[in-house]
Amino acid sequence: MMRANCLVLLIAWAIYQPVFADDLDALNLADSAALSAVKPRDWNLFIEGMYGSVNLNNDQGDIPIDRLSLDLQVDTALTPELRFYVANRFDVSGQDHQHETVNTLKEAYLSWQMASNTALDLGRINQRNGVAMGYNPSDFFKVDALRSVVSIAPSSLRENRLGAGMIRGQYLWNSGAITALFAPKLADQRDSATFALDFGASNPRHRWQVSATQKISDGVAPQLIVFGEQGQSPQVGLNLSLLASDALSVYAEYSGGQSASLLNQSKQVDSPTRFYSRLATGATYTFPANVSVNLEYQYNGAALSKADWQALGQQPAAYWAYRSHVFSAQDMPTQYAAFAFVTWNDALVADLDLNWMFRHDLVDHSQQSWLEARYHFPRVDLALQWQYQQGSAGSVYGALPQRQSIQALLKYFF
Repeated sequence: MMRANCLVLLIAWAIYQPVFADDLDALNLADSAALSAVKPRDWNLFIEGMYGSVNLNNDQGDIPIDRLSLDLQVDTALTPELRFYVANRFDVSGQDHQHETVNTLKEAYLSWQMASNTALDLGRINQRNGVAMGYNPSDFFKVDALRSVVSIAPSSLRENRLGAGMIRGQYLWNSGAITALFAPKLADQRDSATFALDFGASNPRHRWQVSATQKISDGVAPQLIVFGEQGQSPQVGLNLSLLASDALSVYAEYSGGQSASLLNQSKQVDSPTRFYSRLATGATYTFPANVSVNLEYQYNGAALSKADWQALGQQPAAYWAYRSHVFSAQDMPTQYAAFAFVTWNDALVADLDLNWMFRHDLVDHSQQSWLEARYHFPRVDLALQWQYQQGSAGSVYGALPQRQSIQALLKYFF
């Protein structure tokens, strides 16, 4: 915790020092951990290497970890009306000298600009919903979309996942937009082969979504989402953000609908359904000296209460089946949690960014911290990351096999 305390002290110093820049931007959310300044062009390619160490729980000692990743993105116009986009990532990840290779075709689609206000997209698309930062209950296409986890940073989890094969239409007007999409079932089972397209993960059943956004006033444009999937009741999503001042933005993200509980879903048996709500609400404040602080409250009515969570901990097989299901769904295992993300850009020196993410489960009071220091050269990023879990055996974070890890990364942009 010493590193965390040092970062907090440094950030506190930055918050209360005199204002160095007048151009505050409250919408500059603290998600720039994985971003780097690269000139816009038709393609972007980077290679990233990582080496580190993991300290295991239960006095099992340390093991080495390493990774080599290649990430390509192409966004090019084929004609004035037709655009092609593809995003692909290849990871070779090692743990204790055992390696696996995973290719993730994140997106590959054609976009047809039919008119100045109408577009049609066809192919694999990463449909991301939600204004919250640490938990996105209205991000319905996140379920089973992770194929390779290279970072627990929320921006990385949303970016480096499988898109779904779909057809998507968008219509814009001066103060709003409406989007409709259909993602058909394309396969029954997941495919773990290295270069598998894995449509069993991205398109396991028919799914559809209609969303509409309407600007009400300056800085206020709520979004309403209706989502449906084969064999399930429709779910409703709502996103609302507000620029309360030059430095403060507040937001709320909600989803609700009839479904089985997460525990019954993990048992894969027919079970009664009821109406469950999910919510993430928070605020981001941008202080002088490029420090942004985000605080978020999270609720999941379909997850386990404190009593049910403690009872499940006495059943190891059911406990780990539940944890596996919740992880695949990128959902919350218990009903209440808190989240914080602090970013300090140009910390102490230009081009040095410090990021701190903190998760606290409000049911069992286990915790997870993630710290990153990242320096940007013109074509190279150097980063040092530290992750730490704390909690009792069987708690959300205390039950994880890894107690802490540290890793050094080098990313080169071509």
